[in-house]
Amino acid sequence: MAIYHIVLFKLKPNTPPARLQEWIAAAQGMVGQIPGLQRIDLNPPDPSSASRAQGFDMGLVAVLDKPETIGVYAAHPAHLA
Repeated sequence: MAIYHIVLFKLKPNTPPARLQEWIAAAQGMVGQIPGLQRIDLNPPDPSSASRAQGFDMGLVAVLDKPETIGVYAAHPAHLA
């Protein structure tokens, strides 16, 4: 059974786009490094629903293979970085 770990972020004002792209690349790079992490997606709110985003600038969905993987994911050096 897949586990979906969902996180919403409020970015610091004036976060440079280049820094944001580095962060996205690092997050996506965890796939293949962290056992059980099957997929990770990051995106800003869709313009059609941005008015309901309550100030959140970015969403992350990590798909993990089983509940036990959450602890592995959380403690892994690639995630902590």
